[in-house]
Parts: sequence; C-alpha cells; structure tokens
Amino acid sequence: MPLHADADVVLKASEITLSFGMIKVLNKVSFDLRGHEVLSIIGPNGAGKTSLMNCLSGFYRPQAGRVEFRANDITAMPIHRRADLGIGRTFQGIQLFPHMTVLDNLMAGRHVHMRTNFLQSFLYWPWVQREEVAHRKVVEEIIDFLELEFIRDSIVGELGYGLRKRVDLGRALALEPSILIMDEPMAGMNVEEKEDMARFILDIQEYRKIPIILVEHDMEVVMDISSRVAVLEWGHMIADGEPGAIRDNPRVIQAYLGEE
Repeated sequence: MPLHADADVVLKASEITLSFGMIKVLNKVSFDLRGHEVLSIIGPNGAGKTSLMNCLSGFYRPQAGRVEFRANDITAMPIHRRADLGIGRTFQGIQLFPHMTVLDNLMAGRHVHMRTNFLQSFLYWPWVQREEVAHRKVVEEIIDFLELEFIRDSIVGELGYGLRKRVDLGRALALEPSILIMDEPMAGMNVEEKEDMARFILDIQEYRKIPIILVEHDMEVVMDISSRVAVLEWGHMIADGEPGAIRDNPRVIQAYLGEE
C-alpha cells in the first residue's frame, strides 16, 4: 500500500523486518505517521504490535528495513538519542517511581532538558535555581492539563491504577515529545478511566499538536479517536485507512474483528 509522500510525514517505517531465531515477528512492515494525526495500530495477540513499537522507539533493531524521523534515518540510533529528538513513549506496564510523588515523577521526565550537573545542583547556584523554576513551570502546566492537581503531592505507589496511567502519560509529555507512542494506554481501565484517557489523547493531538501512534485493543475507543487505523496480522500489515473503511474491510473482519 502506498505511503504518503508529502512533507507532513513525521515518522516513516519502510519494510521493517524483525526475527527472533526462526520466528519472523515483522515482515516488511511499512507505514507512516503524519503531523497532528492519531494513528491506531490494531491486530490480534501475537500480531507484532509491541515489537513494531519497540523498533520505532529503539528497544529493538530490525534486521532489515528503515525507520525515519523527519526524513532522517534513525534505524540504528540508540534509545536515549531518540528521546533527545522528541520520540516519547508510554508502555503497557506502568514504568514510574512508586515511592516518589506525582510532581517528582513528572520532573524526572524533564531529564533530557536539564543542563546542570550533580555538583552544580548540589551547590544550587542561581542559574540552577532558574533552570529548576523553568522545569517546574512546564510540569505544573502538565498537571493542569491532565487534571492532576488534587494528587500532585501524592505518592504514586498509593494511587489507583487509572491515575497512575495518567501520571505515566504526564511524564511522557514532560519530555516535550514531537511524537508520542502509546502502547495499550487503556489496558486494565474501567469505562470512566478510558473516557478520561481518550479525552486527553484527543486534547494532546488537537491542542498540543503532537501526532500519536496508539496500540489499543478497545475497538470502540479506536474507532472513536483515530484519524487512521493500520492493521497487523502475524507480522504483516494487511490494511491502512480511515476508521470506517477499516471497520468494513472484509480481511480485517476475518483476521481481527471476529465477525463472519
């Protein structure tokens, strides 16, 4: 299927192939992400969705294919360099510091923007104080944006699951990402928590102009918030299009949606 050729393409994967031993997890997978777009990637368990996310964010290096960010090849770039570029990610499992407060967890997400070293921080020079104030301002804006004011000083490990997922999203936003990769952000949530997360995702795309790649199993959510949906089946990309077209695609119905 053709990729978009315009200048609005932010991230592009070309014929990504990944194998573990004799098992081919991804087979020549190609797609792109355009600016201000929510792209959902769906597929049955074992389709290769998380492996694809790991190739995009640098946790895996594919044996073949190419990943480009703003037309620059980042296929061999390490994880921390991709974070420096602004490729943010949330994981299916919550990766927070449970004994720290919400505020401190969000401040940890500012690490790529911090310029002072340990000794300077210990001596707390005036320019160090100014930098901390600037970082705290960004974090406070995220707290307001995600409606976390009432738990800003709470210990993360004492929070409910849905709130911890929201804090995890906040820490990813603290990176000031150019794109955001979200791996099953609504897994394990109740209906109300899913509604809140869906609203925040749409707000991130609309108001912060951050394009999003979303892996999600809740088809109602996917169809409601996605600009475009791509479908993986056993490591192959079998469809890519608008939500309505994907919902009515016979091959997608047979492979994933489970209807006759």
